[in-house]
Amino acid sequence: MLQKFNPKNRDLIVNINGQLVHRDKAGVSPFDSAVQGGDAVWEGLRLYNGRIFKLHQHLDRLERSAGALSFVDLPPREKIIGEIKRTLAANKMRDGVHVRLMLSRGVKITSGMDPRLNQSGPTLIILAEHKAPVYSKSGLKLITASVRRPPREVLDARIHHANLLNSILAKIEANNAGADDALMLDTRGCLAETNATHVFIVRNSDKSRASGDLATSRVVACPGGITRATVIEICAAEKIRCVETDLSLVDVYGADEIFCTGTMGELAGVIQLDNRKIGDGKIGPMTKRLSELYAQRTAKEGVPVID
Repeated sequence: MLQKFNPKNRDLIVNINGQLVHRDKAGVSPFDSAVQGGDAVWEGLRLYNGRIFKLHQHLDRLERSAGALSFVDLPPREKIIGEIKRTLAANKMRDGVHVRLMLSRGVKITSGMDPRLNQSGPTLIILAEHKAPVYSKSGLKLITASVRRPPREVLDARIHHANLLNSILAKIEANNAGADDALMLDTRGCLAETNATHVFIVRNSDKSRASGDLATSRVVACPGGITRATVIEICAAEKIRCVETDLSLVDVYGADEIFCTGTMGELAGVIQLDNRKIGDGKIGPMTKRLSELYAQRTAKEGVPVID
């Protein structure tokens, strides 16, 4: 999975602390905490026909993550939403857009790790791009990464932080293996997520009825995903059994179907893991069914952000 430059993004307007600037002139201070230590939190949002899907759930997670890191003087939610609206309007965007919302601890008075050096409040960055869901509809090929996700006592994954080196190392392994992404385990050998998405498996499937049981990893070495939560909501509404549990590679290898979830890629089926075919090596009926149900929600739900 290699994203490519979209010519529609050539003259993007980026929002940095309320200043709207051309992408080529946008800059962040070398004293900013995001630059110095990856000391920032972030969210990925998706715009559907003038509405951002699950906006408040994303902002809830942003605020929880910032609070866990003891950020001070957070911009009010209304301010953040207002700046998102300004950014989208400046770019004349309405649909097919992915928004990366970042909040760093802010600019330091001098270089250093100590948060007490941050005395001017957080830096808010809003980057909106024309970007369709990034994963191939023909199915993903994954490998299992050797690098593991840290346990809570090392770094709690529920903090949606911007220090992504752990995931980047796993992605490098996937690239070197010619795979789309890397499946990541925790230090116990249980499924965490991929380097970029949450993972569901389908068991006891009945292809004729697009039915089966779903399972996904517990929120131990992965964050609580918004798309993940939406899939769980859909399962409850459709009376599809879905459990959150510890899953080993044996469970994953033996799945009838596997699919990944995330705001940037929505739902994406997995057809191969570690050179092992998953199911019949095609996108499964449950994955297709849930993708359609998810699309129905994004088509009609969300917070209006375009006047």
